[in-house]
Amino acid sequence: MTARAADRARYDRATAHLDAPVAIVDLDAFDANADDMIRRAGGKPIRVASKSVRCRALLERVLRREGFAGIMSFTLAESLWLARSGFDDVLLAYPSTDRSGYAELTGDPKLAAAVTVMVDDPAQLQLIDDARAGGSEVVRVCLELDTSLKLLGGRVRVGARRSPLHSPAQVAEMARTVARRPGFRLVGIMAYEGHIAGVGDSLAGRPFRSRAVRLMQAAARKELAERRAEVVRAVRAVEPGLEFVNGGGTGSVQHTAAEDAVTEIGAGSGLYVPRLFDNYTSFSGRPAALFAQPVVRRPGVGVVTVLGGGYPASGAAGRDRLPVPYLPQGLRYDPQEGPGEVQTPLLGAPADDLLIGDKVWFRHAKAGELCERFDVLHLVAGDEVTATVPTYRGEGRTFL
Repeated sequence: MTARAADRARYDRATAHLDAPVAIVDLDAFDANADDMIRRAGGKPIRVASKSVRCRALLERVLRREGFAGIMSFTLAESLWLARSGFDDVLLAYPSTDRSGYAELTGDPKLAAAVTVMVDDPAQLQLIDDARAGGSEVVRVCLELDTSLKLLGGRVRVGARRSPLHSPAQVAEMARTVARRPGFRLVGIMAYEGHIAGVGDSLAGRPFRSRAVRLMQAAARKELAERRAEVVRAVRAVEPGLEFVNGGGTGSVQHTAAEDAVTEIGAGSGLYVPRLFDNYTSFSGRPAALFAQPVVRRPGVGVVTVLGGGYPASGAAGRDRLPVPYLPQGLRYDPQEGPGEVQTPLLGAPADDLLIGDKVWFRHAKAGELCERFDVLHLVAGDEVTATVPTYRGEGRTFL
């Protein structure tokens, strides 16, 4: 029996008492992935990206491990909810215009001490001040550095369009703006290198593109490491008490950790290892988060139909944003239908061995987005469900 076949047998036994659709997290794989991330971080703490987990119980589990410290959140409402739940180090990784949230933050000393907000524009500081509604607490601020690689005098850009702060001079000027403004304290710098951490460099059947990606990433790592060090020096000249410099992402943990200027790593998807992380030479993880759909029809030889399954991931639309049938191995989508809103036909020889009610296991393209489809995650250890825990959605929290 192959390892994948053995996993399927375990998952089927563990969830035999549960009707599909159902979502699980394999704790053995989850913990092994956490250990591998810690190893790659080389002693620097990992701030776990909550958007890639979206389950408080699993955030608590990973933060109990030495090597993980703090949360990187994705909305202000989520940040405040997590802080009220007992998480005392929450970095909001994206700017917010949540005025009611800022009023709450600036009116509560416990929340203000636990949450750090992201800014990259003086207008964001003004919005926060306008939203205070009498709240006088000092707001902890982090500046985001644009990590994109600019070539040919800026005519070619590689990387996500995020912060407008690209040069050391621009970041330092924003730091001075924060320092001059009462009610704010600059505590950190963040730089997410998505074109390095979030782009696979070993694409099956595409050797030339894979080599091009590796060459681009090598150049981008070198340029960013030099520029990030300059940025940190420039900002520390303004704010010597800077608490942290965050960088990285699941696909670049060990490379970013090697930079002296970086004090902590941000990562999260590597805990679940969705399908978008199958194509990396820098690391290899174990799929930990899966969902199962039930076989509801057998239309003919080599075909079964499962309920639902149309759970595309965010990003530029394409086949790589679709979940993939994973177990039993060898199933594929009908190219004329793909994964459907209510039903999904699957083709392949394994279909003939599936019966009505059997489970087909899928992997989502991204990590935490799976949790927007399910109220609970069943935690599997060995071949049994050891706990059932709510996702954000299961707790009535749909932040985006």
